[in-house]
Amino acid sequence: MNVAVLKGGSSLERQVSLRSGQRIAEALRVNGHAVTEIDVDQSLVEQLMTLQPDAVFIALHGRGGEDGTVQELMEILGLPFTGCGVLASIQCMDKAVTKLQLQKAGIATPRFVTFNDTAFRNLGAADSLATIEHGFGFPVVVKPARQGSALGIKFAGSHEALPSALVSAFSYDDRVLIEQFIKGREIAVSVLDGVALPAVEAVPNSQDFYDFESRYEIGKTDFVCPAELDDDVAGRLGDTAVEVFDLLGCHGFARVDFMVPDNHVPQVLEVNSIPGLTATSLMPMAAEAAGINFDELAERLLATANTRQAYPVGQNE
Repeated sequence: MNVAVLKGGSSLERQVSLRSGQRIAEALRVNGHAVTEIDVDQSLVEQLMTLQPDAVFIALHGRGGEDGTVQELMEILGLPFTGCGVLASIQCMDKAVTKLQLQKAGIATPRFVTFNDTAFRNLGAADSLATIEHGFGFPVVVKPARQGSALGIKFAGSHEALPSALVSAFSYDDRVLIEQFIKGREIAVSVLDGVALPAVEAVPNSQDFYDFESRYEIGKTDFVCPAELDDDVAGRLGDTAVEVFDLLGCHGFARVDFMVPDNHVPQVLEVNSIPGLTATSLMPMAAEAAGINFDELAERLLATANTRQAYPVGQNE
């Protein structure tokens, strides 16, 4: 099969994407495919129209690649592509939209409020912070609404720390969330072809939380896979991950991130529609624990390009 692997791009997760794309390309070549790696830029459409690949493997992370943008282009060009479609990509990328969907469906997620920068600049939203502090208590988690890989996430442990955390989050996005802090174990459950893979627990070695550096620098975080969980908790996590996957209209594969507090009721934090595929990424670890080596995983991910319902131009999911 003639496969185009899209990687890199211009998002803040460019370096992670380059690593994901390179690893996938190598595996697909081992599997016998003819692979063209494309570092995505303004020539993307021209390159794809010239190449006319049988399938496009999207290994882009962050804005432009994970938010429905490139998926829309693939639909316009009529090219089969891996992973989630347009609507699911949009819903997963925006944490506020994801959490609103979860709340509507009765799936546990930490309480939150969301603001855009216009509310602070023009509507006096800063005057509402005392009400939020009273309702949530401290610490709170402040995060950009539409970034991945823990970029821009800050913990505010006091009233004095909250403004700087907001400024930091707004530097990554014009919309931010203030979320109730849930103390517990950070667990990720990947879903492949509608089936939950073994859970992975991330245990940072030196930070109080799992940040961008902890995710991608070898040695910064210990990973336990399968996570050491009671059978009923592990089953609940898997069932919830699949439920969330279906709720948001995901296709092929995705990863659901949880916080599991002492009461063992999983709280969904976010959903990643294009999980990392680097040497330290969680989905490949989970697949390995399920007996799926990386070359086989790459092949199964590629197959998702041909199992999605086709949509005529202008009729997205």
